[in-house]
Amino acid sequence: MQHTIKNVSETEQQLEIILPAEEFNPEVEKEIQDAKRTIQIKGFRKGHAPAGLIRKLMGQAIEAKVAEQLASKHFGDIAEKESIKPASRAQLDDYSFEGEQLTINLSYEVHPEFELKDYNDYSFVENIYTVTDEDVENEINLILKGHGTLVSVDDAAEEKDTVIADLVKMDADGNELEDQKTENHSFNLEYLPADNPFKEALIGAKADSTVKVETKPENEDDEKFTYEVSVKEVKRIELPELTEELLKEITGGKFEDIDKFRQDVRQQLEEHFSQKSEQDLLEAISSKLIEENPVPTPSAMVDSFENMLIENAKRQFGGSFPEGFDDKELRASMRPNAVKHAQWMLISQKIAETNSLEVSDEDIKEFAEKEAEKNPGVNAEDLVKTYMSTEFRDYVTDSILKDKIYGLIKSQVTIEGKNTPLPKHGEG
Repeated sequence: MQHTIKNVSETEQQLEIILPAEEFNPEVEKEIQDAKRTIQIKGFRKGHAPAGLIRKLMGQAIEAKVAEQLASKHFGDIAEKESIKPASRAQLDDYSFEGEQLTINLSYEVHPEFELKDYNDYSFVENIYTVTDEDVENEINLILKGHGTLVSVDDAAEEKDTVIADLVKMDADGNELEDQKTENHSFNLEYLPADNPFKEALIGAKADSTVKVETKPENEDDEKFTYEVSVKEVKRIELPELTEELLKEITGGKFEDIDKFRQDVRQQLEEHFSQKSEQDLLEAISSKLIEENPVPTPSAMVDSFENMLIENAKRQFGGSFPEGFDDKELRASMRPNAVKHAQWMLISQKIAETNSLEVSDEDIKEFAEKEAEKNPGVNAEDLVKTYMSTEFRDYVTDSILKDKIYGLIKSQVTIEGKNTPLPKHGEG
């Protein structure tokens, strides 16, 4: 066997494999005999058709099958021998049987070769969140909001209020447009964007007052419209008192003691923002390394991440997109993100290889034991067996290796903590 590798680009290669007759003829004969046993040819009993006739009728199909089989058989061996890192399955471009020689041409994508820039001088900021008593009370108020009551107030509308109003749409000259009246429209100011013109006009308005709202056209040449908004009512959520009875109802019987509930809320907030802090830091690290190392990415790898992002988007719609939904535009918008995912995978793999980072059975055992500590009802030994199983081992190994990679990077860069207040509801 002979083979020749040609680099087409940083992420693409072509492989030519040349095999002698003594290697491919036995495979061809085997396929002929298999076909002879299974196909029925008119004029011959099943299994008794001459081999020459089989070759004449099915020669092309047999040769194609043999070429595929031998390509698959030898590609793995060659990849290992030549230290090729395939990023996609090899595609059979063409083949030819010429006398005593079979020539097979394959194309495939590979992980690019690159040098990672030194990152020891990089510095990052890590947000350190401290949960205050006010934060705890704000979180509890959000929980109580679902049991609150909207009541009318005489005060001016505030950012979280609901305004009930009648609308009249007018043209640029102030003329009322026919059939453009809306009665008792409800504006939930809390959920309108900060720059929404209705929100800007209605904050500070009182019942029985009138405000005018001018819309901003999307295009410069579009007609401008004005709305006359007559405020009929300002409503504000009135929260119930947190009693032991209400607490029991809200938590499904999990809590009856208000102080213990507050402690739990604080703990949940601390855990959430500790994870957020860590995730934001890791995102900053990966973004910086991608920016400094714009690695060329195999399209197959990008396609894989793009499909993953699309599947995540589908889950937002309950598992599938609405009927008639065209995901082409969505795919195009997600492509840059998929490229970054692929780049980070290549960079992190490079860091792992350079620093000889591996995951041992002992690492998996320690990981399982830590997970078991978080869940008292889970037996550590059972979890170890599960994580060692064929079904879960790759996933667990990837998670542990990811932690090792980030741990190594964090030990080699500068990280400065920054005391940061908790973001307001809706900001993070």
